[in-house]
Amino acid sequence: QAFLSVTSTLSMAVFRDHFVLEDLVEEMKKQSPALSFGPLQPDGQMAVQGPFPALQVLREFLLLEAKSLSEDEREGKSHRRLRRKLQEHRGAAETRNSVQGARGEKQVVVLDTDIYHYMRFFHPKTFQADDVVVSGVTDGDITTVCIESAGRRAGAAHGLRVKKMIENYSVELQQTLRKERIPFKEQSRAEKQRCRRACERLKPRFPGVLIIPYDTHVDVVGTSADVFAFTEEVK
Repeated sequence: QAFLSVTSTLSMAVFRDHFVLEDLVEEMKKQSPALSFGPLQPDGQMAVQGPFPALQVLREFLLLEAKSLSEDEREGKSHRRLRRKLQEHRGAAETRNSVQGARGEKQVVVLDTDIYHYMRFFHPKTFQADDVVVSGVTDGDITTVCIESAGRRAGAAHGLRVKKMIENYSVELQQTLRKERIPFKEQSRAEKQRCRRACERLKPRFPGVLIIPYDTHVDVVGTSADVFAFTEEVK
């Protein structure tokens, strides 16, 4: 499994009574060229694939648009508002981080959760700087990293540097890391312990591999060669 993109299923049904869904989808495609859109299903669902930041921008826009539908109805706003709102939201998302950083507030980076764990384990200094606090909130396959400064000019500058380091290094890891999932053949406690003990015994031979245990499986993250050799040994 490569960490080049993520796929999300959008439910467009909430907009059916307010917009022509086909027109809405076309506008989304124009404003989000980095994303790949699947066919619109009869129930209003649609698969979207692409980089995490681009999906995050689209998701935030749709959430805001859904919340404002009732207000738009009361004010009688036209369909033309959609184009303007999406353009404004996209521009705001691109500039929001730098503006907040200048005020010493916080900036946000969206990462694949496995890449986040890998960076945290092997390169913890990437998330560290004077006058900066870095925290991560995980929601399934995506982790949102918040970079908060103390409000002083030095803290804001350090926060910008940390943000850039995280972004640059995550791009490198997306191109080099792979993940292999080792499912438990049995769900018994003994089977889980056997698999985890095997992983721990092999770990010293593969220092660049990250082991992430779950209740039903173990995820192995590292370079393609290391992950393949490690999982074969475990099996």
